[in-house]
Amino acid sequence: MIKAIAAGLASVLILSACAAAPPQGPYAPGAAPGAATVDPLLVGHRLMDAGEYELAHRAYTRAGADRGLTADVLAGLGSANLAMGRLGTAERLLRRAIEAEAATPEMWNNLGVVLVEKGDYAEAEQMLRRAYALDSGESDAIRDNLRLALAKSQDSGYAEADDQDYKVVRRGGGKYLLRKIP
Repeated sequence: MIKAIAAGLASVLILSACAAAPPQGPYAPGAAPGAATVDPLLVGHRLMDAGEYELAHRAYTRAGADRGLTADVLAGLGSANLAMGRLGTAERLLRRAIEAEAATPEMWNNLGVVLVEKGDYAEAEQMLRRAYALDSGESDAIRDNLRLALAKSQDSGYAEADDQDYKVVRRGGGKYLLRKIP
């Protein structure tokens, strides 16, 4: 009888100790009620600096849900899309961002970079000139991007004419080959 009472008391103590411990599981705990939240725009900027572009895109999306699609949110989304190689989406978002009165030189610079990547060097040069002017020439990155756009726009893409002659040769099946004439 004493063994049964001791066993029952031990099991009650074990169960009460288990109930007092926080639940353990494979998932992270939920949000703490009343805790201060971190600005998702700031989180997005930090994730961009860390090279986590997909996570930064998610943070900027949360910032857009919280505060609306402000120029900063649009620029963040555009920059994240640029970093992920989504040039069309990045261009659309950055064009919307520079329409705002609060457009910064960085927004103009990022749009210029998108246009350089797309091969639209003349418009990229205009965007980068504006970014450089708004920044008063203080940013080395904007200056370097402007130099690149100027160099690309002046490069016509055609090499000087060589004295080499080529002939188009049909290879069958709708395939053609350029061959040098000896």
